[in-house]
Amino acid sequence: MFGSCTRCSAFRISLVSFIMSSAFLKAVSAAMERIAPLRLAESFDNVGLLLETPLKQIKRHRVMLTIDLTTAVVDESIAAEASLIVAYHPTIFGALKSFTLGNPLQASLLRCAAHGISVYCPHTALDCTWGGINDWLAEGVMGGRMAGTVRPLQTEKFSPTGDSDGALGRLVTLRTPATMEMIEKRVKDHLKLSQIQVGYATTNDGRKSSAMVETIAICAGSGGSVFAGKEADVYFTGEMQHHEVLSAVAAGTNVILCGHTNTERGYLPILASKLEAQLDAADYPQPFDVVISTTDKHPLEFV
Repeated sequence: MFGSCTRCSAFRISLVSFIMSSAFLKAVSAAMERIAPLRLAESFDNVGLLLETPLKQIKRHRVMLTIDLTTAVVDESIAAEASLIVAYHPTIFGALKSFTLGNPLQASLLRCAAHGISVYCPHTALDCTWGGINDWLAEGVMGGRMAGTVRPLQTEKFSPTGDSDGALGRLVTLRTPATMEMIEKRVKDHLKLSQIQVGYATTNDGRKSSAMVETIAICAGSGGSVFAGKEADVYFTGEMQHHEVLSAVAAGTNVILCGHTNTERGYLPILASKLEAQLDAADYPQPFDVVISTTDKHPLEFV
């Protein structure tokens, strides 16, 4: 009888823990939906709660923010006893026929599942939403919120009630035109980079153009396809294909490339503040922390 009661007690504790954990995942998912509604994501994307696990019993939940779900980030999350990883880039894109430890990304997901860590990915929903990554980039390249105007680069997206929710990409118009040197410095300072790649527009005789910059098209990550057919003095993004750069500079548009994730990672502190504020506003009853990964970094280095 004693053993039976002990098992019943353990079952009740596990059930309560599961319910509390499930409530936390729902609370964070709802908060992220308010920050970056999933309906804003591009059609090719795979966003939302991509891995949901039954969580172990813990006294304090922890959310780990990262751009990529790397092996190092998983190690860090396990050590930190995280309940949830919000990974900007999707951990699953296409259909999978199996999960094996031989695939590094699948192994990371399996390790998360084994340690009760769920994974949520916002990706292009966070790009498109007003106040998201592209607006953060726009503020940096303008040199301040009041130094220019920001408009959607692609078709504007609306909520079911007809309110503007955002768009893919941004088009900045500076109130005071600037030199390319000024724009380059603003980008470096904003992204905390010592080096960036620049393709300069050329004149008809093949010389570097000295024209002032007034308009800047922006897309976090990879912007080549987003910029197609869009006129601007500068294309500002993480990466573009070789022929896309050649086409842009030949057409009179300067190109600034900073490395794919370098245009995204600096937004994580803002996301952390927004997520904390949303959970506080919802009066989530249990203790929680929102932390930013210290091992997440751009995979390429200058040597």
